[in-house]
Amino acid sequence: MNGIFLDREWFNTEFMLKNYIKLAFRNLKSKKVFSFINITGLAVGMAGAILNLLWVQNEYSYDAFHSNNKTLCKVWNRYISKEGIGASDVTSSPVGQALKAGFPEVKNSARIYWTTDRLFNYKDASLKAKGNDVDKAFLTMFSFPLVQGNAAHALDDVNSIVLTEQLAKKIFKDTDPLNQLVRIDNKQAYKVTGILKDLPNNTEFDFEYLVSLAANEKFYTDGSWGNNSYYTYVQLQPGTDIGRFNQKIKEIAKQHDPTGSAHTEVFLYPFSRMHLYGKFENGQPAGGRIEVVHLLLGIAALILLIACINFMNLSTAQSQKRAREVGVRKVMGAVRTSLVFQFLTESLAMTSISGLLALLIAQLGLPAFNELTGKQLFISYGNPVYWLAFVGFILLTGLLAGSYPAFFLSAFRPVKTLKGGSHTTNTTFNPRKVLVVLQFSVSIILVISAIVIYRQIDYAQNRDTGYDIDHLVQVPVEGDIRKNYALIKNDLIVSGVATAMCQTSLDVTVDGATSGGFSIDGSNKDQQNISFSRFGTSGDFIKTMGLTLTNGRDIDFNSYPSDSLSCMLNETAVKQLGLKDPVGNFIKNGTSPIKVVGVFKDFIIQSPYVNTGPMIVLATKKWIYNTVIRLNGQTGTAHALQLAEDIFKKYNPAYPFTYHFVDSEYQQKFNDQQQTGKLAAIFAGLTIFISCLGLFGLASYMAENRAKEIGIRKVLGASVAGITRMLTGDFAKLVAIAIFIAVPVSWLLMNKWLQDFTYRIGIGWQPFVLSGASAIAIAVLTVSFQSIKAARANPVDSIKPE
Repeated sequence: MNGIFLDREWFNTEFMLKNYIKLAFRNLKSKKVFSFINITGLAVGMAGAILNLLWVQNEYSYDAFHSNNKTLCKVWNRYISKEGIGASDVTSSPVGQALKAGFPEVKNSARIYWTTDRLFNYKDASLKAKGNDVDKAFLTMFSFPLVQGNAAHALDDVNSIVLTEQLAKKIFKDTDPLNQLVRIDNKQAYKVTGILKDLPNNTEFDFEYLVSLAANEKFYTDGSWGNNSYYTYVQLQPGTDIGRFNQKIKEIAKQHDPTGSAHTEVFLYPFSRMHLYGKFENGQPAGGRIEVVHLLLGIAALILLIACINFMNLSTAQSQKRAREVGVRKVMGAVRTSLVFQFLTESLAMTSISGLLALLIAQLGLPAFNELTGKQLFISYGNPVYWLAFVGFILLTGLLAGSYPAFFLSAFRPVKTLKGGSHTTNTTFNPRKVLVVLQFSVSIILVISAIVIYRQIDYAQNRDTGYDIDHLVQVPVEGDIRKNYALIKNDLIVSGVATAMCQTSLDVTVDGATSGGFSIDGSNKDQQNISFSRFGTSGDFIKTMGLTLTNGRDIDFNSYPSDSLSCMLNETAVKQLGLKDPVGNFIKNGTSPIKVVGVFKDFIIQSPYVNTGPMIVLATKKWIYNTVIRLNGQTGTAHALQLAEDIFKKYNPAYPFTYHFVDSEYQQKFNDQQQTGKLAAIFAGLTIFISCLGLFGLASYMAENRAKEIGIRKVLGASVAGITRMLTGDFAKLVAIAIFIAVPVSWLLMNKWLQDFTYRIGIGWQPFVLSGASAIAIAVLTVSFQSIKAARANPVDSIKPE
């Protein structure tokens, strides 16, 4: 019975495998055009997939290195109002300790306070570095390894500091940094109690130093449950059910602050999900970066599929040439199993060459890819896991690409092939045509998607920001700037450098703080305890920002000393509070009445893709960390900045002049979507290239197989143009079918993607027309070269007897 399934060749597997490999490389040499197109297409497709998979692997690895990863959670607030349910990970100061003290499920907690870059002074040297103020438990909750010092006690002392290796090297050079004293902001001296390994690139945290939050407790502490300015993390006891625990803690803010936090629920969200699933809608998790990960995984699979389709099409296109070989092999006793094995060996040989070339292309393309994605990806050649994955990747690609041709070619009947019979299908259903349609459908879908993404970004970028974004510069308040603010402002304006200047509590492009508990007397339930985006200013906010004041006036301490208990509201806040005549009215934050002195049109500090929320600008001279300067447009920017630096150096000599353009910072809000758009465009281009490469190969074989027909047509009077139209027309029809398939599919995909944005475009007809016309034009141009060449050939050569 075994003889039915096996032939003699199968017993000597090693000999036959060597023979098949020799045959595979002989075929590669004898069919140079076919080999070049197949190897190039597979290599480009595999390289694109490798880069994609490196990016995806990096995304999945974010903060996975923390040993407590499964028990770490971030504390969130859920706000309930008539406008809907919102969620924020910026919390109040006391919530972490309240959770730890009140619930045995909480093992530890730590707060992080956002700070500006600080000036480090050591001997005669100084430099600026970014860092955070944290509770001492931070280093034991998170696994940032110390190369020197003890994580459990490094931040015990209020004046202790932990540095990264890189920052320690910058400050102390070759001196041992441990136990050295370094001064921050020319004030407090901190003792170096630990040296951290430099942070990996796959973490959400971004700091060069950590200091104890206790050192600035008096400055930062605000026991109000309605003042949200901290990130809070907790470590749960192993085995704690987060869902059940959230039910226990959701009322904790209301219990401690019945008035100000009546509409606030507290909940925990797993830290391990923050990077990929950090998006919330209506107070509930709603995806996030995982959507981009899935998109790029899908693109990687599609690129590889298109490259494999090329291989399938070109292999089956050669069926006429391989038919006689198959017939002879079968007459000599070969069974289908051995033929399948032979063709798969050829496929794997070609895929192996393509894989090595793909690795080279990926390595050469990594610097540009890293620059585009803002990552530090690399191929770990010394890691056996990477090589196992690479070998598996080649095997999978080889089997995927070679399986259909292997079974197709091995199915030929020897009698028919040896008589010269055709094995091309004459039915309406032609697998090769179906694969071409599939290729171009995928390519067109990606092109349409890239166009829609770019149009959505452009739409949001052209949205009215609500303020004059040009010529605005921000300078952090540090050193003597606060003390000499009036003198600096006067010199900047008198010298013509600036036309206006103000101080704020935060960067004006960042929604960095929120406050709840605002209401008015006589308000209904929906108008009570609204959560606001919060800013502080010492005056001249409207003029400097270029805002539109619709009612009342700006905050002005000089003319109105009572402004210490005043505020301004945006129009959305007025609407939500139900204020008909807001100016002169008082709103409450807990029990403190605050007088409304002005109303301004909404301006964007949150995502430009969502509606603007309620905002309050509070009068303050204390909580000031930022300076906003409106440069004089009549003065050249470079010259104005040089003069500004001289003035700041005059009044704040110990600090370097550090500034940021507001328009540049605002543009960063588009980074994620722009990155997605660029990646989609690049990979769409790759799919088009691979598809056209395959189309070129198919056109070559088509012209060769139909050479006799073309020769006869020319003898009968057909023109070169007529023959070219005939040959290109077949492919144009296939691309047209691909367009009809791609249009509805891409519309469904992009319409779903756009639902993530409150402020969004309508898809329109333009992306479909542009993509479809481009696809047909590119396909026709690709095929035309071979078509014209075939049409101009001498008919005598093609119709003479063989």
